[in-house]
Amino acid sequence: MRSFKRFVFLCLSLLLPFFGYGQPGISDFYQASSEVRRWYFSLSDLVLVLGAIAGLLGGLRVYTNWQSGKHHIDAQVMAWFFSCLFLALVGTFLRGLFGL
Repeated sequence: MRSFKRFVFLCLSLLLPFFGYGQPGISDFYQASSEVRRWYFSLSDLVLVLGAIAGLLGGLRVYTNWQSGKHHIDAQVMAWFFSCLFLALVGTFLRGLFGL
């Protein structure tokens, strides 16, 4: 059993360099980076518009629940607030991550 484990380890270690040849090259990474930079601002604007629509709908939902007499809406208010905060912070984080 011990010799079998050594044999498997030897085979895997000999085949390991061949697995690296199937990976994309540096030029592919530069191409992907340029694609991200080209589409980032339009996609970030789209996400902010969708976030604004979702924020308005969430605020409207909280308002209607408050007006209908459901005064225990703290969880809804917190979820609504933190989702808006998340959308604002994700854009900043991604801009810093991609160096834009």
